[in-house]
Formats: sequence, structure tokens, C-alpha cells
Amino acid sequence: MSTYDEMTKEELSTLKTALTEEYETYRAQGLSLNMARGKPAANQLDLSMELLDILPSSDECKSADGTDIRNYGIVDGLPEAKELMASMLDDKPENTIVFGNSSLNIMYDTIMRCWVFGTLGSPAWSTLDTVKFICPVPGYDRHFGVTEEFGIEMLTVPMTENGPDMDAVEELVSNDSSFKGIWCVPKYSNPGGVTYSDDVVRRLASMNCAAEDFRIFWDNAYTVHHLFDNAAEQDQLLDIAKACEEAGNPNRYYKFASTSKVTFPGAGIAAMAASADNIAEIKKRMGVQTIGHDKLNQLRHVRFLKDANGIAAHMAKHAEILRPKFALVAKMLEEGLTNTGCGTWSNPRGGYFVSFNAPEGTAKRIVSLAKEAGVTMTGAGATYPYKNDPKDSNIRIAPTLPPLEELEAAMKVFVCCVKLASVEKLLG
Repeated sequence: MSTYDEMTKEELSTLKTALTEEYETYRAQGLSLNMARGKPAANQLDLSMELLDILPSSDECKSADGTDIRNYGIVDGLPEAKELMASMLDDKPENTIVFGNSSLNIMYDTIMRCWVFGTLGSPAWSTLDTVKFICPVPGYDRHFGVTEEFGIEMLTVPMTENGPDMDAVEELVSNDSSFKGIWCVPKYSNPGGVTYSDDVVRRLASMNCAAEDFRIFWDNAYTVHHLFDNAAEQDQLLDIAKACEEAGNPNRYYKFASTSKVTFPGAGIAAMAASADNIAEIKKRMGVQTIGHDKLNQLRHVRFLKDANGIAAHMAKHAEILRPKFALVAKMLEEGLTNTGCGTWSNPRGGYFVSFNAPEGTAKRIVSLAKEAGVTMTGAGATYPYKNDPKDSNIRIAPTLPPLEELEAAMKVFVCCVKLASVEKLLG
């Protein structure tokens, strides 16, 4: 079979007629399907319902050290919650702070502290003429929204199969002190499902930065979100903290994680880890900002998840639900688009997304066609800063929320839209 770009105009016109007929049958069905965001499905949320009963009204509500957690206090989180989240963050409890329900909130506040106060003696970012951030693309739209909110200039570097293009990163940071940070989703990245190689982690930790206060925002959102139970089929990530310490840059990183896609999104617990110096500075600021976060919810999570082994066992249940969905997406893309030249896609071993690269100049059209047929996708361009994908190519597929039968219906529409938009582009 010829790829579409090898076909004659007559062959393409015939194909367009057939694809248009197929598309119209989908549009006539009045579908209402959603693959827009990486939300857990209802049966995944059911896995954590016991969490709601684990702290009854008859409970003493005491932490491991005897603190009455119904009252004020413990600004940096329960000791046992710090141990639990340190296991997710691959760090020490003493270098961990447990906050409320949102890691995005922590990242926003971390930028805000640097913006208003600076960090470890460096000037406040708000006093500088220009502040820049490196954004590996395709990447996470909410990261880009945070830096855009502060007026921080975002410069992109391409993601490779091993992580961000480090030659490009090193060139940017080595001579320009206005570069203050880089957004990273280092394991099962959003949306590409890439896990950073050891070499990339070490280069991030050791690279020469013109700015002393350059920070790696290490959003390890999918650190325990494997699709497979066998360790040989799970990606492993080098610890950025250890790499930074070994490179002589112990204050360069901030790590973030949460249980949003472990228990309940919006009702989990979130945490960060950093060097002792960074943690001391952050706790000092927090002492003015808050008297502490929801310790009752922290204790619920400790009792429910227990420890790293408990988290792994719980996540295996999530994987059992998610694995068939990712397999279905891969199967339908392979069967529908192989040898057409209409796109390439990721085949991740974890995380929540599949990254699809359509022919240049067609992503917006594909998403628009899908919406008209009743399938809502993530907006084209969302995986780039300012929602501007210069090639109009990348589309993030979020297969986790719909039941299998709805996902199959949505993917049929998506594949048809990809083909139709590709043919339209070739015909001009």
C-alpha cells in the first residue's frame, strides 16, 4: 500500500470521498465522547473509596508522635506523611514538605517565592529586566500557564527519546543569566511518555549555568504510574537530588509529586522535596503564610497507602484498568494509520497520555473535525507555550477517562479525522 503522499491526485480524491462518507456516518451518530484531559476513570476512583472510612469519628486522631491532628500545627506535614511522600519523591523525609491537595499549587507558590523574594540570597526575579524558562516540548500545558502568568519568557527545546535536547539546554543556560529554570516531567512525561535517561539527568545536574539561582522544576507526577507490573517493563529514573549533590550543585532542584492520580484528584496530598538549604528557606516563608495543611487527610493517606509497597500494590490495580486502554489506542492507531504516512505516536510504558504527531499543518483541523463529530480532544497547540505549536502537528491523546467501548468509538473517529485532514492537506 502506498503512503498518502505517494498517491496521485485522482487516488487522493477517491480516498477523500470515501473518508468523508465515513466521517459523516460518525457525525450523524450524535456522539459525545471526551479524550481531552488525563482524568482517572470512575472505576479507578472506586479503588480508593476505603480512604473515606479509614478515619471514623471514633478515632483518636493522633499522629505517630501523639499530636492531636484536629488542631493547629505541624506546618511541614505529619512525620509519617513525610515518610510516605518521601518514598514517592525518592528523597529523605527531613528534606520533604507535605502540603495540601495540589502539586501545581506548590509549583505556583515556588515560582511566586522566587518572584517576590528571590532564593538563597539571589535577587527577586521580579526585580530583573527579563526572566526566562526552558520548556521542553511537547510538554504540560499547565506548567506553561504558570510561567506565562508571571510574564516569564518561555523558550522551547525539543524532547528526544531520552528527554530534553541537552545540547540545546546547555547552550541556552551557559551564557544567559536570565534563564532561571526548566520545567521537567522526568518520568513518563506529559504527553510523550518519555523517561529521562541517566545521561540527561546528570547533564541537567552538572551543566554550567550563568544564573546561580537556576532551578530544575522536577514535576515527578507519574513516578509510580507504571502500566506494567513486571519491573523489567517499568522505566527507572535516576535521582536528580543525588545527581545534583554529586555535581556540586545541591540547591539546583525542586521535586514535586502528589497522590492526585493515586487516590482522588483534588482530594489527595501533595509534597515537594529539595536540599536542606532550600527546605529551610521555604519553611521560613511558610511559617508566615500558613499554620499548616490538612493533617486529617494526610493521616488518611498514610493509613490507606501505608508505605512504598502499599503504593505499588495500589498502583498495580490502576494499571490493570489502564493497560487495556493504552493497548486499544496503540492497536487502533497501528491498524488505522500504519503505512499511510499520516502520523507517528508514542507507545508509553506508564503515565496518562499518548503523544500523536500528525502531518505538519493538520493538528488544528483534526481536532476541529473530531469535535464536530462529537469527540473532544485536547486543543491543538496546548502542548506548547502560548498554545503555539509552530508545526501545528502535536495532539495529546488522553485515553484514561472513557470506558473501553467509548474509547474505541472515539478512536475510530480520531483515526478517520487524521486520514481526512491528511488527504485535504495533500490535495491543497
